[in-house]
Amino acid sequence: MPMARASSGLAYPERFYAAASYVGFGGSPKSSKGVISKFQNDVALLLYGLYQQATVGPCNVPKPRAWNPLEQSKWTSWHGLGNMASTEAMRLFVKILEEEEPGWYSRVPEFVVEPGVDGEINNPKSDSVTQNGNYFPETKIISTENESMETQDKDVVLEGLGSVGVYDQWVQLSISGQRPKARYEHGAAVVQDNMYIFGGNHNGRYLNDLQVLDLRNLTWLRVEVKAHTDSLESLSPVPLAPCAGHSLIPWENKLIFIAGHTKDPSETVTVKAFDLQTCTWSTLKTYGKPPVSRGGQSVTVAGSTLVMFGGEDANRALLNDLHILDLETMTWDDIDAIGVPPCPRSDHAAAVHAERYLLIFGGGSHATCFNDLHVLDLQNMEWSKPMQQGDIPSPRAGHAGVTVGENWFIAGGGNNKSGVSETVALNMSTLVWSVVTTVQGRVPLASEGLSLVVSSYNGEDILVSFGGYNGQYSNEVYVLKPSHKSTLQSKMTEMAVPDSVTALHNTTNATRDVESEFEAGQEGKIREIVVDNVDSESLNVKSEENKERLLTALKAEKEELEASLTKEQLMSLKLKQELAEAETRNTDLTKELQSIRGQLAAEQSRCFKLEVDVAELRQKLQTMETLQKELELLQRQKAASEQAALDAKQKQSSSGVWGWLAGAPASQKADEASE
Repeated sequence: MPMARASSGLAYPERFYAAASYVGFGGSPKSSKGVISKFQNDVALLLYGLYQQATVGPCNVPKPRAWNPLEQSKWTSWHGLGNMASTEAMRLFVKILEEEEPGWYSRVPEFVVEPGVDGEINNPKSDSVTQNGNYFPETKIISTENESMETQDKDVVLEGLGSVGVYDQWVQLSISGQRPKARYEHGAAVVQDNMYIFGGNHNGRYLNDLQVLDLRNLTWLRVEVKAHTDSLESLSPVPLAPCAGHSLIPWENKLIFIAGHTKDPSETVTVKAFDLQTCTWSTLKTYGKPPVSRGGQSVTVAGSTLVMFGGEDANRALLNDLHILDLETMTWDDIDAIGVPPCPRSDHAAAVHAERYLLIFGGGSHATCFNDLHVLDLQNMEWSKPMQQGDIPSPRAGHAGVTVGENWFIAGGGNNKSGVSETVALNMSTLVWSVVTTVQGRVPLASEGLSLVVSSYNGEDILVSFGGYNGQYSNEVYVLKPSHKSTLQSKMTEMAVPDSVTALHNTTNATRDVESEFEAGQEGKIREIVVDNVDSESLNVKSEENKERLLTALKAEKEELEASLTKEQLMSLKLKQELAEAETRNTDLTKELQSIRGQLAAEQSRCFKLEVDVAELRQKLQTMETLQKELELLQRQKAASEQAALDAKQKQSSSGVWGWLAGAPASQKADEASE
C-alpha cells in the first residue's frame, strides 16, 4: 500500500491519482470520460507517457512494429522519459494538467483515491461504511497485540472522555455534530477543553476551514471567522489561503499559524494568529530575517520561543536549518548550532524536554525514511546523536508526537510501503523506547499526516488523534489513556539510569567527554609509567644520584608525551573542522543536485514536447510538398487546355473568312449575316 507523504517526495500520489482519474486514465469515473480528448495531441501523449512512467516504470516494451502512428507516438512518449523517477513523473503529470486546465480539481468528484498495485483506482473494501463521501472501518475499538477487545456497534455512543475505561489502548469515539471533511497534514491544538483543527489536505486539495471539537460533550462545531482585523474596511471575513503541512500552536488566548504548503507560496514564512475571543485572523509583524517558506517542518514551544527545524521548501528541496522566534519580541533568529545536525528532512516529530533539550525523531527524504534520534542543547546550541535503548522504532515519516510528563508518545507515520501500526513512547530521561500498543489492519492510527494532542479529564491525561491518510482519508477521533503503572514505566524504573537532565547533558556533551577521557587516559598512562618505573628501578638503584637521573628521564618522557598529546589534540580538532566543512559542502551539493535534477526533468519534458511538435511539423511539411506537386500538375494541365481552346478558336475564325471569299451558299451567307 503506497503511502502519500507530502513532504518527503511523495506529496503527489493522491493528487496524481485524482488527476489521472479526471483525465481518464486508470479506472476513471464516468464524469471524466472524454476529458483527454480536449487536449492537443502533444499534451495528451505527454500525459500518457508520464502516467505510464509513474504507475509502471521505465518503458521496457519493444517498439511497435506495425505502422500505427498513434501507438508509435504513445511508445515514443513513454520511452522518451528514460529512467525518470515515478514521483517526478507524478509531479510533472499534475503540473502539466494544472497548466493546461487550472481549475481541473474543482471538477473532480468526491471519491476515495486508493491506488492499487498497478496504479489503477480501486474501489473501497466491502467491509467499510460510507460517511460524508469517505470510507471508514466498521469498528469502534481497535484490538492490540496484548489483548483483543470486542468491537462496538456504530450506534453505541461513548459518553465523553470519562467513558474511556481502558489503558494503553486506542478507542474510537462517537462524535455528534457535522464532522469535518476527512483530511491529513492539518494543524491541531487544544485550548482548555476544545480541540481546534485547521486546514489540511483532502484528495489533493488544500483546505482552510477551522473546526472545533468540544471534548466535554464530544460535539463538532464549525468556527465562524469574523472580519479580518488587518482589513477594517472589509465587512466580510477574509479567510486564510488553503494550506497543508503547517503548524498550529496554542499561545495565550490565540492560535498561532505558521508555515505550510500553499498553492501560491510566499518567499518567506509568515506568522498569523487566530484570536479565540474575537474569532478573527490577523497577520503578526515579525522582525529579523524570517525563514524561507516551507511545509512539513516541526515547530516546538520552548519557554516563550518557538523552535522551527527542517521541512521542505516550495521547490521541494529538503531543509535542516534551525530558526527561533521569540514570542515576546516577535523576532526571528537564525541559529548556527555546533555539532552535526540531522540530515535534511521533513515530516519528522519534535519535542522539548526540561525546557532545554530539543529532540528530533524520524522523518523522511525524497527516497527514504529515518528512525534516528537527535538532541539539541538549547543552552549551548550543540547537536548530538545519543544512543537509543529499548524497542527502537522502525523508520517512519508523517508521524505525530505529544509529551506527557517525561514520556514522548509517537503514533502513526509510514515508511513508503505501509502505515506504522505501533504506538511507541520514549522516556526522555533515559532515552528508552517502549511499545505502548499496536493496531491491526488499515485504520486511521496507522496513517500519515494524522494529528496527536493531549487533553485532561479528572486529572488524567488522554491522547487524542484525528485524521490521517493511509490510502483512505479519515476524519475519525481516537483516544488513548496512558497508564501510570504500566509495564512501560516499570521497565524504565527497573533500569539503573542517571538523572534525566544529567543524562541528556552527558549525551549532548558526548564529544567533549570522549576527549576528556582520552586526556585522562593519557595522563593515567603517564602516571603508571612513572610509578612502575620508579618502583622497579628503586629496587636496584640505591643512590640518590641514580634516582634523580631516573626522575629527570621520566620527566622528559612525560613532557614528550604531553607534547605528543597536544599535537594529536590539535590534529583531531583540525580533522573535526575539515569534517564539518566537508559535511556542509556535501549538504550544499546535495541541495544543488536536487535542484538541478528538477530543472533537468522540466527541460527533458519541454524537450520531449518540442520533439513531438517537430514530428508534427515534418508531417505537415511532407503533406504541403505533395499538395504543391499536385498544384503544379493542375496548373500545367489548365495551361494546356487553355492553349488548345485558343488554337481551336483561331482555326475556326480563319476558315470562316476564306469561305466567304470563295463564295459560300446564299443561305450560309444569310445565316452569317444574321449572326
